[in-house]
Amino acid sequence: MYNTFQTIIIPGILAFVAAYLGISFLMRYLYSAGIVAEDRNKAKVVKLPSSAGLGFALGIVIGILVYTFGGSFVFKPVINISILLSVALSIILITLVGFLDDINVKQERVKSTGMMDIREGLKQWQKPILTVLGALPLMAIDAGVHMVELPFVGVVSLGLIYPLILLPLAIIFVSNSVNLLGGFDGLQPLMALVAALGLLAYNIMFGTYIGAFLSALLSAALLAMLPFNLYKAKVVPGDSFTYAVGATLVAIMVMGNSEAFGIIIFIPWIIEFLLHARKKFKVTDLGIRQRDGSFKAPYGKKIYSLTHLVMNLKKKATETDVAYYLTALEVLFVVLAFAMKLSGLL
Repeated sequence: MYNTFQTIIIPGILAFVAAYLGISFLMRYLYSAGIVAEDRNKAKVVKLPSSAGLGFALGIVIGILVYTFGGSFVFKPVINISILLSVALSIILITLVGFLDDINVKQERVKSTGMMDIREGLKQWQKPILTVLGALPLMAIDAGVHMVELPFVGVVSLGLIYPLILLPLAIIFVSNSVNLLGGFDGLQPLMALVAALGLLAYNIMFGTYIGAFLSALLSAALLAMLPFNLYKAKVVPGDSFTYAVGATLVAIMVMGNSEAFGIIIFIPWIIEFLLHARKKFKVTDLGIRQRDGSFKAPYGKKIYSLTHLVMNLKKKATETDVAYYLTALEVLFVVLAFAMKLSGLL
């Protein structure tokens, strides 16, 4: 009972506090250092501090270290400490890759992902290569179970293919897909929070203790992010945030043996990836701001992002409409995943 509740709740609370304080400090530091991004969704374009993922990742890592400290001096740990530290290292490495992308800020606007922007970032081909760094610690410890349960397929034995091939591919795909869907205040942390809470509930009901633990830390850090990124945002999450979220989600699915459930709840990001691929990833999620504050889809009726779909379906869609509609879509996929699990399809 002690390990089930206190060793999740206490690290979760401290993860929230660390993430909140970390983001608060970074806001001022990043802005003064010129690590900024343009918020073009307001009546007047403003520059906001970017790369808040550094503070966000700090919260998750602090939560892991709190459990590690407790497991060394206070209680007998249920989770293998070496596995937890490998997850922490994975998150740190991939967050630093995202930070490299965030700090490439130009004095004048340049062509980037289908629009003119001051933040050029890494080249498209560099991102998947560098994000594989986040998979190395998990590959080194042979993370996960080689027997994987896939939707509509059942249990499949993958052997060494799982840790050496599928795991790095999952890190690359998930982290970069989370990065694709954004551009509106609150959109990225809200959708990720729904996914994290879904994984938390799943791991408590059907998964593993380590899956529940990591889900709790991710949820706590995302809650700390919300006050800074909900409309009107004070900070831009940046690639350091989206990459950290992606790496943590993969770690939860792998450690919680919840890959099948994870695939279902990740479908909105899979759709986003496929939509972006139609235009070779040279596309913007942003809309064309109207005088009344609403947004028109940038490519007319052509849909290259789920944000474009919302702007086409809802007349005079506002920034909060886009964020809340897509968050509601993620809720539907979490409900679908639970329905499939309870009906025996997962």
